[in-house]
Amino acid sequence: MSAAQALSPEPHVPVMLAEVLGALRPRDGGTYVDGTFGAGGYTRAVLEAARTRVIAIDRDPSAIHAGAALAAQYGDRLSLLEGRFSDMEALVASAGAGTIDGIVLDIGVSSMQLDEAERGFSFLRDGPLDMRMAQAGPSAADAVNTLPQETLSNIIYVFGEEPRARAIARAIVAARAEAPITTTLGLVKAIERATGRPRPTDRIHPATRTFQALRIHVNGELDELVAALHAAERLLAAGGSLVVVTFHSLEDRIVKRFFASRAGKLPSGSRHLPDAAKPPEPSFTLPFKGHLGASGEEAARNPRARSAKLRAGIRTAAPPLPTVAGEIGLTVPSGTRH
Repeated sequence: MSAAQALSPEPHVPVMLAEVLGALRPRDGGTYVDGTFGAGGYTRAVLEAARTRVIAIDRDPSAIHAGAALAAQYGDRLSLLEGRFSDMEALVASAGAGTIDGIVLDIGVSSMQLDEAERGFSFLRDGPLDMRMAQAGPSAADAVNTLPQETLSNIIYVFGEEPRARAIARAIVAARAEAPITTTLGLVKAIERATGRPRPTDRIHPATRTFQALRIHVNGELDELVAALHAAERLLAAGGSLVVVTFHSLEDRIVKRFFASRAGKLPSGSRHLPDAAKPPEPSFTLPFKGHLGASGEEAARNPRARSAKLRAGIRTAAPPLPTVAGEIGLTVPSGTRH
């Protein structure tokens, strides 16, 4: 599905839509933030679930352009804004909104971006090696052609959780010495120098984790996610819901630890000594234990849903807790040895 087709008459159905609506609980008169507009599936569903207002955000200008018809359909009930969800406080203020009753975030690359070869997100389609969600700034091609081998190795190991990271980084550096790597197929060929070509018994393509790692690096995705979670905590009114859908372990680990820390579920201080100060009042309660997964029927219908995890929290009246670097598993610096 291309960007132009993303909001066609047949609505896009996002992952775990029923579960998202159940956790978000849209109500008449409520104002909600869709921090990852994409093809507009969650936004449309929230607008149709009740007489709501939605502030939809996306850093991808193609998504904003494709959403123009939906914005026209719902008039002043939908504010469609280009920007990063980490900046949602400023974006919400620019839309003139006050109390926010719910926020939904669908973390990762969208099917719309994967399906467009010219965006360079997918190793299954040859195209320019880009991967920039905002279509601005350094690209994946810039990274693979200029970063030192050790830095590339750490990016692939930390963000891709790829055990063959060192060998892949060496292969990339060797390939770029022969000619710059400018296409997705060119990067796949470089990776296959280290991994070999995919075999029928492979569970995933050998390039999967490296492409994931470069996408996360190029877009600063994990740092963006951490900033967005803290922004949501500050924006939500008491009783408001924060709903986050993730698709791989790095993102889910951050979301899990955020909710645990905000709900008072993480240990503080030594178990042998009394805490020096009374622990802060929880800023979230958790409506269910752990996470929700997609139904078997949805997973069979949509392979992307198989890895989806939904976590949610309900905002209390307590003040937001301070941000402490590293408390919920912030990114490992790319220059750190592994």
